[in-house]
Amino acid sequence: MATDPLEKTPGSTPGSAPPGAPAGAAPAADSPSPSAPAATATADAVPGQRSDTPMIRFEQVEKRYGDHVVLDKLDFEVRRGEHVTLIGPSGSGKTTILRLLMTLERLSGGVIWVGGEPLSHARTPGGGLKPATEKQLRASRRKIGMVFQQFNLFPNMNVLRNITEAPISVLGLERDEAEARARELLELVGLGDRVDAHPTQLSGGQQQRVAIARALAMRPDVLLLDEVTSALDPELVAGVLDLLRQIAHDTDITMLCVTHEMSFARDVSDQVLMFDAGRIVEQGTPEKIFTAPEHRRTREFLNAVL
Repeated sequence: MATDPLEKTPGSTPGSAPPGAPAGAAPAADSPSPSAPAATATADAVPGQRSDTPMIRFEQVEKRYGDHVVLDKLDFEVRRGEHVTLIGPSGSGKTTILRLLMTLERLSGGVIWVGGEPLSHARTPGGGLKPATEKQLRASRRKIGMVFQQFNLFPNMNVLRNITEAPISVLGLERDEAEARARELLELVGLGDRVDAHPTQLSGGQQQRVAIARALAMRPDVLLLDEVTSALDPELVAGVLDLLRQIAHDTDITMLCVTHEMSFARDVSDQVLMFDAGRIVEQGTPEKIFTAPEHRRTREFLNAVL
């Protein structure tokens, strides 16, 4: 009997960044070395339940480009198994948060923790933190998968190889095992009959489904979604969002999502964070944010997009 391709099994290797992320684009943090708290023990998540253990924690995180402040001493947590959506105007820092989690950007200050361990820092014997090496960054990225606005599929590879390339080359899976997992995921995303197709033979919605399957093939602890429907034709959006709703409902994966699809944010989120000018101006349950927002900026934003 085939196993659930998304099921977490004891000893399974956590996920990684999907192929297509720029090679070598994982610089070490350039912030001062803060002190490291003791490692946080994390229990395996139970499907359908939310653990109080933070899977993601931003601690006084800053990101600057010269004098321009993108993220301003940001503090927030995402619990293990929680689904959190970031909303707000363009340029408010939402995608920068995802890029920092993928180590595609350098921190200007603060620390990001994933699963109780520093993401872009390494612990020192004296209990402090120092910038992580490239090897340590690669290990950290295995916990995280990301689906980008653009699909970033390899055009010279068919669908099956697009999904199996990273599990084989990064996780060291045998080809038969990687292909079996990929076929199960393709059935999940409704593309079981397109294993031999190349990206140019697929619609935009189909390519994004392949990108989602590719991210899940690495069995990440955290799935990042960056405006995954923004590059799709309007008639293709609903199918992709329905797939993500299914994944959110049926798995224990921690999800951090940036979207302008407010109905989707309302449906899948445990918490919604409203960003403006690099800061969280309001956060709460979808019911609170969408029916009774307290902050003026939140009300202005929702009035503009709803």
